[in-house]
Amino acid sequence: MKRLCRTLLSALLVVISMNMALADTDTRALKEGLRINGKSVPVASVKRTPLEGIFEVRLESGETLYSDARGEHFVVGNLFANRDDGLVNLTQQAQDAVRAERLAKIPKEDKVIFRGEQAPKATLQVFTDVTCPYCRKLHEEVPELNEMGIEVQYLAFPRSGLNSEGARLMQQIWCAPNPSEAMSAAKRDETLDVEPDCDNPVADQYHLGRELGVQGTPAIVFQDGRMVPGYVPAERLAAMLGIEE
Repeated sequence: MKRLCRTLLSALLVVISMNMALADTDTRALKEGLRINGKSVPVASVKRTPLEGIFEVRLESGETLYSDARGEHFVVGNLFANRDDGLVNLTQQAQDAVRAERLAKIPKEDKVIFRGEQAPKATLQVFTDVTCPYCRKLHEEVPELNEMGIEVQYLAFPRSGLNSEGARLMQQIWCAPNPSEAMSAAKRDETLDVEPDCDNPVADQYHLGRELGVQGTPAIVFQDGRMVPGYVPAERLAAMLGIEE
């Protein structure tokens, strides 16, 4: 009996190993050979999902789709897990994780940072455009956020593109001797006496924002990668972070 159990266990392990090897082969094949309309598609990552034979395919453009192993059938949309405590958006969780990972790699010197005197309790990263009225409204509340222990790290996202006035202004900000002062001045509609000709990250951050799903400004990103589009009052942001005044 023991010998039979060992034999069955060995056979089961072989099947599991074969299935994992096949799945790994499928992920490589999808990543290297996915084609749509006869054209190769740039794939950032391919991962298995809880659904057998279905893979999560994240494109370099930031979009996510679900594919069979051969890339012959696709589903575009969110994948949910139906759990005892409710529905869990697995697609959103994966996107948040990627967003948090990508933003964590940006050096602090490439951001315009506003923080209080004490060590921050939480950090918000905000894609901003100095010509955006709601970005200016949010910036007026940055001192309040800092007082509550919330650090604000700005990233550039000229909503009208890299040839816009907003892009030029933000290049000036990042080229200024004191970018935080320049940011505040620009959002007060003051003229900046700075040449926008230094090596600055505005273009890179704009492209990154588009990859991460930013469609407008302000786009507020929490430390776990969750993104909230649009203006949110300081008190509500603090509540969302679990911080009491």
